[in-house]
Amino acid sequence: MTRGSGGQARDAIARVEAALATRPRMALATLPTPLQEARGLREALGGATACPRILIKRDDLTSLGLGGNKARKLEYLVADARAKGATTLITTGAVQSNHARMTAAAACVAGMRCVLVLTATSDTPPVAGNLLLDRLFGASIVADERSAGRVPYVIPVGGSSGVGVCGYIGGSAELVSQLEDAGISPTKLYYASGSRGTQAGLTLGAKLCAASYEVYGVAVSAGEPEKIERAKRIANEAAGLLNLPDRLELEALITDQNFIGDGYGIPTPEGLEAIAMLARSEAILLDPCYTSKAMAGMIRHIRDGVIRAAETVVFLHTGGMPALFTSSFVEAFEGIDRPRA
Repeated sequence: MTRGSGGQARDAIARVEAALATRPRMALATLPTPLQEARGLREALGGATACPRILIKRDDLTSLGLGGNKARKLEYLVADARAKGATTLITTGAVQSNHARMTAAAACVAGMRCVLVLTATSDTPPVAGNLLLDRLFGASIVADERSAGRVPYVIPVGGSSGVGVCGYIGGSAELVSQLEDAGISPTKLYYASGSRGTQAGLTLGAKLCAASYEVYGVAVSAGEPEKIERAKRIANEAAGLLNLPDRLELEALITDQNFIGDGYGIPTPEGLEAIAMLARSEAILLDPCYTSKAMAGMIRHIRDGVIRAAETVVFLHTGGMPALFTSSFVEAFEGIDRPRA
């Protein structure tokens, strides 16, 4: 499917929605999420003569367990688990994993048990942010489910599987429909790229829905070339699950590696500036691990003239705010300027 508009996009969206309707799905997210114009941010970046029109797709407002992009994937993953008779959801991630937190929340809604295998740099990580919410949602940290007579369903890191990819194929259909209704044709979609399930869904979804925009990922962690190969594989697995002939090649998958900083989960100066700028111009909160680095990439491109002022861009806000309430972020934030009284 090539890029298009009007009737072509509408027909493409209808085909995608019909294909997605064949998959089991459990309603977990509040959808559609808003598509919000960031006028204050545009002014902060020089106004209409210097900065493109910026739209923010608010997937931080999906509601499930404080919201975030993983809710879209979990709608399909939890439904698949229940269809297979599972009683326990098992997944893994870092101790401040948004995916782990939202999986624990989804398990509560589904009436299932949740087991998390979390990695940390300390034997006794502070119980704050996402880890506090994991506990609040009743998740267990590591357990032997089969020996206890329970049926486990293992969800990969970030929900990055063919089933999970369906979430952002649907999310793409939702976004393209909103853009069509508003008569807007953006040139780029910026988002934070981690385990690559979101990348796979967004890129395949844009192709399937004849989107006007290029999907532009900003990496938050290293891992190439394994990660881009994973994105291609699970995107094409999803296309197969949906009985769609379309497939992705590696060239379609774009991930900018220039904004990772010192590593995954470590705030960058540019990211901290982005957090403060968006908070003070739009009252929208980014997180220090994912969205701040993606926003930093977009801001750099605007300042460097990579994106022209006459263009329109979309920023996908994937959530992650609980990480703001951790001592590591507070310490990093102490180093940036505060607003004057």
